[in-house]
Amino acid sequence: MQRYQLYIDGAFCDGSGQFPSIDPSTAQPWAMMPEAKEDDVNRAVAAAKRAFDTPDWAGMTATARGKLLMRLADLLAENAQKLAQIETRDTGKIIRETSAQIAYVADYYRYYAGLADKIEGAHLPIDKPDMEVWLRREPIGVVAAVVPWNSQLFLSAVKLGPALAAGCTVVLKASEEGPAPLLEFARIFDQAGFPKGVLNVITGFGATCGAPLTSHPDVAHVAFTGGPDTARHIVRGSAENLASVSLELGGKSPFIVFEDADLDSAANAQVAGIFAATGQSCVAGSRLVVQNSIKEAFLERLKAKAEAIVIGQPDNMATEVGPLCSARQRNHATDLIARSCDAGARVITGGTAPSGNGFYFKPTIIDCSDAPDAPCLTEEFFGPVLSVVGFDTEEDAVRIANDTAFGLASGVFTRDLTRAHRMIRRIQAGIVWVNTYRAVSPIAPFGGHGLSGHGREGGLQAALDYTTVKTVWLRVSDDPIPDPFVMR
Repeated sequence: MQRYQLYIDGAFCDGSGQFPSIDPSTAQPWAMMPEAKEDDVNRAVAAAKRAFDTPDWAGMTATARGKLLMRLADLLAENAQKLAQIETRDTGKIIRETSAQIAYVADYYRYYAGLADKIEGAHLPIDKPDMEVWLRREPIGVVAAVVPWNSQLFLSAVKLGPALAAGCTVVLKASEEGPAPLLEFARIFDQAGFPKGVLNVITGFGATCGAPLTSHPDVAHVAFTGGPDTARHIVRGSAENLASVSLELGGKSPFIVFEDADLDSAANAQVAGIFAATGQSCVAGSRLVVQNSIKEAFLERLKAKAEAIVIGQPDNMATEVGPLCSARQRNHATDLIARSCDAGARVITGGTAPSGNGFYFKPTIIDCSDAPDAPCLTEEFFGPVLSVVGFDTEEDAVRIANDTAFGLASGVFTRDLTRAHRMIRRIQAGIVWVNTYRAVSPIAPFGGHGLSGHGREGGLQAALDYTTVKTVWLRVSDDPIPDPFVMR
């Protein structure tokens, strides 16, 4: 089997242990991964701290940092197909998605390459005539970036891009489930010419790798994508180092379809919103909120599309839905469906795993209109399962959409422009897509609130979040400062 190594201080090295990585399409191990434990974490953070303080990186101009990021983007584009194949093998994401996504990831690095020398301070029109006062934006320090297995090259780019543009150094922890793409990414980063220690890539388990990293005293900021339960541990751990924390967590996003919508467009977007990436996406449109006047006709349309989806090997370009990443994910989906049916929900199509090897699960639609307390309406599946609720009025649609502890994404399909604007104002989510879904760009911020976390990734604001503000006071008068103890 192929064996991977950690990337620490500009060199590839073994971890304190190793563990097998499972191919989700066969349920068999295909590679051995290095397991980082506390000693490895300490070495990685020490390397990042050293790089942050040395002139090779600390003294580099912002423009030069941007050129390195541009070089990294070019190398990513050149190696996109190889990275796509590795991600597909290690996580089960289908090759048609990994190929397209990784090719676009290069644009995120290009965006932040261009932004590197545009992170500006400010001059303050201070109220004291003998003073000049200005603000400097400086890098916040060592960043712990923790990403999950799904879309990991994208989810690392929205952290590494702004962090490196701002002048930070990073310890990137890949998930223990499917870490190969980021360990392979380390090879490409190594070729780009960054000073050693600027990026360190490790993988391991939560208690022995993630916790020592996010609570390390030399970590200044933690950027995390994952689930709320792990996020709570990270927030508690940050009490040890008082690091700032940005959290991009899960979602239970409403996909609202009004009777005046373009139903063909809405159906295609809903299929993409829940069955693309095998439903393993934080912004999956997992709750269909559809007007009752069109509900049955719309569900028939969705049912036909779901049953026509091609389930197959993830490395086949004809495959439309591949396996889930792990047996745990498949078991979770099976359990959640069973509990929802016990609560009165009705499976319209799917609901089971197909026969054969691998962690596959059929595209599933569950009607919960008569089961408002079904757990599938509140708990995240992270799989190809769509829960459906009908509504009559716009007020009903808003109430149902906001009846969640999450607040990441949402979709609204209507031809009524004024209604669209009302829904935009009233939906409690960090993203509102109108007559589209799952559109992203490096220019647009991405994030949510509630159990979906806080902070934003993408756009200018993300780069500013990796900086700290220094206020500089300069006295311009040649007159001596008066003795403060002499009365005048």
